Amino acid sequence: MTNTDSTDTPDTAGTTRKHTALPKARILVEALPWLTRHHGKTVVIKFGGNAMVDDALKAAFAQDVVFLHHAGLRPVVVHGGGPQISAQLDRLGLTSEFKAGLRVTTPEAMNVVRMVLAGQVQRELVGLLNEHGPLAVGMTGEDAHTMTATKHYAEIGGERVDIGRVGEITAIDTGAVQALLDNGRIPVISSVARSADDADAHGVFNVNADTAAAALAAALGAETLMVLTDVEGLYEDWPHSDEVISRLTASELEALLPDLASGMVPKMQGCLHAVRNGVTTARVIDGRVQHSILLEIFTDEGIGTMVVPDPVATDQEGLQP
Repeated sequence: MTNTDSTDTPDTAGTTRKHTALPKARILVEALPWLTRHHGKTVVIKFGGNAMVDDALKAAFAQDVVFLHHAGLRPVVVHGGGPQISAQLDRLGLTSEFKAGLRVTTPEAMNVVRMVLAGQVQRELVGLLNEHGPLAVGMTGEDAHTMTATKHYAEIGGERVDIGRVGEITAIDTGAVQALLDNGRIPVISSVARSADDADAHGVFNVNADTAAAALAAALGAETLMVLTDVEGLYEDWPHSDEVISRLTASELEALLPDLASGMVPKMQGCLHAVRNGVTTARVIDGRVQHSILLEIFTDEGIGTMVVPDPVATDQEGLQP
């Protein structure tokens, strides 16, 4: 007996399902050239901002990184932990202070930084990634001498200012990271570096995570550096306009640096360092948008701001000098 009340016969139901699935197929097809281009390439991702404290964004970030891994890319995650560090310092009655966009890090604060990054933020992120399989391995820049640093001084108004146990990276040893990548793992690295001075009583430095990610991307010869932020990208004329610059060269970025807000300076300096030291592209993207990493890498439009190296000059015969 036929049910004449139903307008969704088996044939029309099947057709409906096909039409519903068609946009998904188109998305996959759109991603194909990008999958081909990035297959086997290393991508360094700096994880930070609101993406670190919002549960839904954290889960989406972990899914994106695992997707990159299964799509044939080699993701490396470098993270800071600004909100968590500030919260812990407040609980302990220690003041959070920033100069030139960098956290002033006393020896007491350094102990908190080390504990929060390696013992809290990293462990949570590794756990989220490993919900999808035994992939992520946590380490700090201290491990296997991956990151070595000397004391960094901020420059404010043309004067050098002491900001404590903040480090400037002087050397990167990629051996441990490469070994993990070659073993099919996802390295998750806290931005703490060993001191270059063996006589240094404290032995470690707090390194800005944007700077650390850029240095590691350059040392690894990464295809891409991706920096998650709490803004849409680099604005053309902030605060007078919210127009985002979608693409600019290293020289164009260098010209803009003196006028940038202090919080954006380490991010954009990191992008500049990366593309001037062998990284093909550096991208600043909005970490407040779920799956922003996939949107940036695998869609034609992309989001955020992409920095590329300057064009290579050629002579009249089209040859590089």
